[in-house]
This record gives sequence, structure tokens and C-alpha cells, in this order.
Amino acid sequence: MEDDFCSVCHGSFNIPCQANCSHWFCGKCILLVWHHGSPLQPCKCPLCRRNITLLVPSETSSRRNQDPEVVDTLQKIERYNRLFGEGGGGIFQRMQDLPFLLKRLLRELMDPQRSLPLVIRARVYIAIIVSFLYVVSPVDIIPEGLFGVVGLLDDLIVVLTVFLHVAAVYRSVLLFRHGGSGGGSSS
Repeated sequence: MEDDFCSVCHGSFNIPCQANCSHWFCGKCILLVWHHGSPLQPCKCPLCRRNITLLVPSETSSRRNQDPEVVDTLQKIERYNRLFGEGGGGIFQRMQDLPFLLKRLLRELMDPQRSLPLVIRARVYIAIIVSFLYVVSPVDIIPEGLFGVVGLLDDLIVVLTVFLHVAAVYRSVLLFRHGGSGGGSSS
């Protein structure tokens, strides 16, 4: 977590949450920021001013679910995610969220302690393998031999499309875990 303090209250984290912009906040603090704005729109990150469309509580917060204060805050985060996480914004928002989602996904794929569903793992691996095979194969929509550097455009589009698809799949997992599809707080 960045510097181990909340940028809203400037104290140690209490129920730390990571926003889709990769910044960390206390769960209560970021919800207060949202409540001071419009309840019909996602709040903006106090640091980078991007719309926060997804809040992901840390695993330690999710494990402390016996404490009524933690349970209440996690329920409010789930409600926030149900309200603003499903849409994920337009293509620009999705591209901005790409580094956050891919970094979390890679960390989860490499960690044997985390439980990413087998179906999701398979979809991610298949998408990456198929895109890799397309990029290295001589078959192209726009051949590099004829169009030079412009011929690489289709390869870049395929890779970007695959990354956006993989990020969307992983975002749906996070939403399921943290409230978007009725999922609980079990990480």
C-alpha cells in the first residue's frame, strides 16, 4: 500500500481499499468522499481525479468480518460497487483501468494461495495464447511485408483487444467478490 497511510484522513489505514486508479484509502474515508459529492455518480479519486468505479478491499479487511464496523463498511463498499462497478465506463475508462486490473490479475495468477476460478484462468490463458499465436504467425489482416510498420497495427489492435477482454473478465471476478453480482466479501 502506498506509504501506508490514507491520503484522505492522513492516518494509518482502517479497512484499506484500493480504487481502480490504484490508489489506497480507508474504506470509510473514500465512502465519505463519495457521500460529500453526488450520490448518483461515482466519486473522483482525491489524488488523481479519476472516477472511482471499483473499490477492492484488502484481504486483511475481508478477513476481519466479525467486527460490526468492518462488516458495515464492507457492505457499503459492496453497494458502491453494485452502483458503479457494473458499467466500467467507456473505452477510455477501461483503458485507464487496464494497468490496475492486469497487475492485480498477474499477481493473483502467480499466487497459489489465491483462488481464481478455473474457468476464468482458462479464459485468460486461452486469450493470451491465441493472441500470441496471431502475433507471431505469418497470417495477418494487414501484412507487415506489404505495409511495413503500418502492418503491425492489426497486431497491436489484437493485443489491446485481448488485454481489454482479459481485464473485463477479471473485473467481473472482482465485482462478484466485492458486491457487483451479489458476491460476498470473501477474497
